[in-house]
Amino acid sequence: MIDLSQLPTPEPVMETIADVEAFEKTPLTEQFPYTDSYNLIKDSADRFGDKAALEFLLQGLPDEPAQTISFAELGAQVTRTANLLNELGVTADEAVSIILPILPQTHFAIWGAQAAGISNPINPMLEAEHIAEIITAANAKIVICLAQSQHSDINEKVRAAVSGCAGVTTLLEVNIAGLCNPESAELSKENFDILDFDSSIAKMNGTSLTTGRKFSADQKAAYFHTGGTTGRPKLAQLTHGNMAFLGQLMQVYTAHMERHTVLCGLPLFHIYGCIIQGVAAFAVGYRIVLMTPSGFRSPIAMKNFWNHVERFQVKQFSAVPTVLMALADIPVGNADISSLTNINSGAAPLSLPFELTFEKNFGVEVGNGYGMTETTALISRAPLIQPPGSVGMRVPYSEIRITHLDGTTVIKDCPLGESGVILVKGPQVFEGYKSNVDNASAWVEDGWFNTGDIGYMDAEGFLYLSGRAKDLIIRSGHNIDPELIEEPLNVHADVVTSIAIGLPDPYAGELPMAYVVKVANSDVTEQELIDHCASAMSERAAIPKRIEFIDAMPLTAVGKIFRPTLRQKISEQVMRELLAKKSLDVTITSEIQKKRGLVLSIDVADKTKIDEVKKLVEGYIFTSEIN
Repeated sequence: MIDLSQLPTPEPVMETIADVEAFEKTPLTEQFPYTDSYNLIKDSADRFGDKAALEFLLQGLPDEPAQTISFAELGAQVTRTANLLNELGVTADEAVSIILPILPQTHFAIWGAQAAGISNPINPMLEAEHIAEIITAANAKIVICLAQSQHSDINEKVRAAVSGCAGVTTLLEVNIAGLCNPESAELSKENFDILDFDSSIAKMNGTSLTTGRKFSADQKAAYFHTGGTTGRPKLAQLTHGNMAFLGQLMQVYTAHMERHTVLCGLPLFHIYGCIIQGVAAFAVGYRIVLMTPSGFRSPIAMKNFWNHVERFQVKQFSAVPTVLMALADIPVGNADISSLTNINSGAAPLSLPFELTFEKNFGVEVGNGYGMTETTALISRAPLIQPPGSVGMRVPYSEIRITHLDGTTVIKDCPLGESGVILVKGPQVFEGYKSNVDNASAWVEDGWFNTGDIGYMDAEGFLYLSGRAKDLIIRSGHNIDPELIEEPLNVHADVVTSIAIGLPDPYAGELPMAYVVKVANSDVTEQELIDHCASAMSERAAIPKRIEFIDAMPLTAVGKIFRPTLRQKISEQVMRELLAKKSLDVTITSEIQKKRGLVLSIDVADKTKIDEVKKLVEGYIFTSEIN
């Protein structure tokens, strides 16, 4: 067990798989005594007291005064929130839906809801209809959201959503000075009560939970929305044990580091922002800079990003590849960013050529880990020395298994170096989806969770991703279920069938698109079908950016549509279009390799143009061989 009083350690604790195995010789319960997020946060409040836990920037201006929340205040506010929710009738097995941007109050709400019952963070960018579906699926009777604001439509959407949710009794509104309209609560209350969040929790006891609740690792802590089709959102159930494990594990991974500052621009409804830059960061004692309510989406904050790094002496931050693509084009200027030593990239694949260029240009290490909502954000983690292309090693007390599957049956376990479906088991793996319908294909014999990803292991224990068995489209780290697109397309009178896949994009990684087989003699256009989707879909990020018409879908030997062929087809097409615009004479072929997945071969006629072609394609996540 790591002695927290003796930190930092001289060297990193787990840099090899042998280190991981040695660490595991101590039983999990002895290594990690905490079983819940609440007591882990209270422990940090005791250990770090008046030290800053959160620094909040409202606008993201270079010299803007920051709102500081200490660890002691964080612990008290989480406790007050829990006590308020209990007073409003929330019990340990009831959910509280939270629709907020990046704010200190978002942390109070999430962890307070877990201390009282179950937190249910929801993406504020969803439409009202979709928000209502998630609230209903979570059976929440208390909803916490942003108050009315001329800068945001969150309040209007949530009120519309809650009006259709018969079980909701109370709306708690977070009123931020300079962002919200303080008279918001005077609007029509309809069939639910409206309370001001800050003034309501201020009346509560901040020292201890009035219920005297005793936690156990198997109690549900959170419902995270991971997708699902219209009318049936998919909610992943995470436990207090999941949360506590990740928090204490991060103490081990950072044991060699002095206490330092990290910058958070990731949304807190997302598993990585919530866990790694939430409870895990609190457990370590980081100072977290919340970079505006919009985070990385704020044009002002992004323009001044490198100034924020210098001002707060930021040592590290985590981002999705799209953010790194944007930062690559923002000049450092006169900012001194020497405090920044490493960046964690996750939620979507990162192009290796782009990663190497970014590291060289900014003098910072970019580490690639791997995880998902269902694994509390982590499956594998990058040590200081990471082989190119890998996503790190498994976390302790967990297992990774590479297999060939037939449905939910293992046909064979793959040897080292051979690609297969990635299965995972461990204390970070969730309890299952809230709906049993979603659990049917999620588990493989004896409690192994099917990630839906394809990869292979090397002899040193490093994991490499080589493709996806699951059909998700990953747009800037946001998972999109293809059925959200196929559902409205397939009911259109001019459509025989459709298949949605990811459209390769150097900025977002993938954008949603669809291949469509039209009814014979139909003259329906691409734009007409996109407009039809836009009018029928509640998740705006899933609206297809492109539709390609095809005479027939590629089929497997047993008659199933074979998506990899379509991904291969559009990848070649996108490359041809990109290079043709630059008047580059190339020949493009591709193949789906067992180990590396989709590989494009680009033969450049004028060999003096090879470097130009490499620069143009470096942002795409498929592997390119250019000669």
